[in-house]
Amino acid sequence: MDDIRALLVNTAELAADFLAGLDGRPVGSTATVDELRASLDIELGDEPVASDAVFDHLVRAADPGVVAMASGRYFGFVIGSALPAAIAADWMTSAWDQNAGMYALAPAAAVVEETVGRWLKDLLQLPSGASFALVTGCQMAHFTALSAARLRVLEQANWDVNEAGLDGAPAIRVLVGNDRHVTVDRALRYLGIGSRAIVPVATDADGRIVIGALERALSDGDGPTIVCAQAGEVNTGAIDPIRDICDLGHGAGAWVHVDGAFGMWAAASPTLRPLVAGIEHADSWATDAHKWLNVPYDSGLAFCAHPAAHRRAMSVHADYLVHADADSGPRDQVDWGPEFSRRARGVPIYAALRSLGRNGVASLIETSCAHAKRIAAELRQLDGVEVINDVTLNQVLVRFGDDARTRAVLQLVQDEGECWMSGTTWRGRAAMRISVVNWRTNEEDVARTVASIRRAHANAS
Repeated sequence: MDDIRALLVNTAELAADFLAGLDGRPVGSTATVDELRASLDIELGDEPVASDAVFDHLVRAADPGVVAMASGRYFGFVIGSALPAAIAADWMTSAWDQNAGMYALAPAAAVVEETVGRWLKDLLQLPSGASFALVTGCQMAHFTALSAARLRVLEQANWDVNEAGLDGAPAIRVLVGNDRHVTVDRALRYLGIGSRAIVPVATDADGRIVIGALERALSDGDGPTIVCAQAGEVNTGAIDPIRDICDLGHGAGAWVHVDGAFGMWAAASPTLRPLVAGIEHADSWATDAHKWLNVPYDSGLAFCAHPAAHRRAMSVHADYLVHADADSGPRDQVDWGPEFSRRARGVPIYAALRSLGRNGVASLIETSCAHAKRIAAELRQLDGVEVINDVTLNQVLVRFGDDARTRAVLQLVQDEGECWMSGTTWRGRAAMRISVVNWRTNEEDVARTVASIRRAHANAS
């Protein structure tokens, strides 16, 4: 026991040192893949190695290749940091080592998850009677929600997919914007619906579904139909006109699903809530807690306005399992998500939400958006720099002349290490993509980031 205690205390100290040193650390990796392989890709020995020796080697060898995603100046992809309370709760989750698949296995984890689900529905302005699942990420949240959608739309066409499968089933149409996230397509592949079912719908300059185009697409076919709306286009941050999409979709008998990986969190802010007006009228929703709520990974969220369909799509029973009473008993998580064995992923979310409160969540979202607008405003003042999206949320797309120069500026910024953001292609043009979702990002981080970009812009050829 003393050895375990010493190891964990040492781990906590090294982790604290890492977090405390983020401000002076290069944001990107400082090692090449060959260097990392040389230090990490060693032969597995025949004999045991002491835990402290394993850990010391692992930390030293991995450190040069650890990207400082927790830094307030990391703006790559759409990646948050982890709040202090969430980090501590995540460590405790590992120490407790609960299998949170069923109430009988982990009673406290089940009740924590029940509570988290209720809090999240309230924050995100979703119906109180909606069902939910805590899954690995937004990819599996789409899979879970669209499983319920598949079951329900086929059931309405007198087809039981649970019993009969998809062979011979009525064809499902999936209407989704041209600028959708690829996780939607991937979920459809997982579900056996396939890419042929996708009916692309025209989008505007920032990636929002054009309502007239959706109306025409709905009228051009019939049969089982799913419409996918988007709350937060991954490049521009644009949010589809969700209320109108719900009205049109439901008028045509379709199921409406919302991909809200990050943009759905606008609902938690009274100021930004109008951007997602009508979101409560959808049939299912998918989002991430490990993006804008800033909790550790393994924190996807799926919600469904039709709990019976959700449960039928996901639940499983076996004689050797100890099931809770389906009507009045505690919640068995296995009935709502795709996994049997899983960590108690509700615990870090519980801690994050308690530590922030409603006002803290709203402030986190609003502050991120304010930082994004400031970055955009300052970059617009530079000669030859173009912000190509309407910065309504937290995403900023920037060009520095032509494609080659834009990529050169991005590379110089990444190489300097003061901040880090990723590149993208939007409407066929290269762009720097700046995503602000980190609770650590402050005014100084914004100033240092803009200064780094200004230097790169001045030095790029």
